[in-house]
Amino acid sequence: MTKHRLFWPAAVLAALLLANVAFTHDFFAIRIKDGHLYGSLIDILHFGAPLILVALGMTLVIATGGIDLSVGSTVAIAGALACLHISEAPDPGSVGTVLTAVALALAVALVLGLANGLLVSRVGVQPIIATLILMVAGRGVAQLITDGQIITVTSAPYQLIGGGYWLTAPFSILLSAAMVLLTALLTRSTALGLLLESVGGNPVASRLVGIRATRLIALVYVFSALCAAVAGLMISSNVSAADGNNAGLWIELDAILAVVIGGTSLNGGRFSLGGTVLGALVIQTLSTTIYTIGIPPETTLVFKAVVVITVCLIQSPQFRTRLARRRTAHHRTAAGTAAAPANLEVGA
Repeated sequence: MTKHRLFWPAAVLAALLLANVAFTHDFFAIRIKDGHLYGSLIDILHFGAPLILVALGMTLVIATGGIDLSVGSTVAIAGALACLHISEAPDPGSVGTVLTAVALALAVALVLGLANGLLVSRVGVQPIIATLILMVAGRGVAQLITDGQIITVTSAPYQLIGGGYWLTAPFSILLSAAMVLLTALLTRSTALGLLLESVGGNPVASRLVGIRATRLIALVYVFSALCAAVAGLMISSNVSAADGNNAGLWIELDAILAVVIGGTSLNGGRFSLGGTVLGALVIQTLSTTIYTIGIPPETTLVFKAVVVITVCLIQSPQFRTRLARRRTAHHRTAAGTAAAPANLEVGA
């Protein structure tokens, strides 16, 4: 059971949740107020929805042997474009205005993702360099869009994306769950997932058997940008504002951590969407746990780093094998030491 790739992420998530119970006795309580679900577990899913989406796109990119550092900038650009359009519209509260703003943000994100994909697949630029360019420049573009200010919007239809409720549950949870299910169907019910794993596992062999790796690589970067844009809409919608400087800041690092915790190798090849979701929930629950147990703000990043590296180590087969060997050697040494006096008594 412990050899299953989802065991350790699930075990760590359960441990973090139980740790919160020790400080908040009603941590697992879920209440219904005014037809809406409330509770700590709902909050974890709600605030973790953007990270789940960004990590979802990152998983497919990493599966092909790449990396996307530009998702944080894409988050900021998407939120800035949507809020700017709504704030300048004659009727910010109309559904048409919101749909146009969403379409504009998603369209720009697709272009940005395609640019990353072409740089990597066609031009041959290293993925970390190609996406680092947009990571730096995109943050500046987001601040240009907002003119260095925080754009505040008042639009009920737009607030539904990240802060509204539908069928008693936060709409962001339902939207992220729908995208995860759709991605799982496309990658596991068709040959797409196998092709992505083939390209990431052995690109030379994939090319020799006729797999068009160029299109697949470009596709995953477009999908990653799309997921980041939806996450950006969620974040800006939840606070009814766009901050080009802080929106999505360092979310790319949390997404990479979520993917790694979920069991997907950074070398490419096999990937796990379920593991990524668990990894994202671990990261979000860890943030909640830090607040619950009262970790000082100046040490939160250190505590988070220690937990993450511990999780990565315990789910590493090589680390567990070496640890088991050391334990076996220690037991043998202890047994030999205990047996030595007995042998001396027999000889005497």
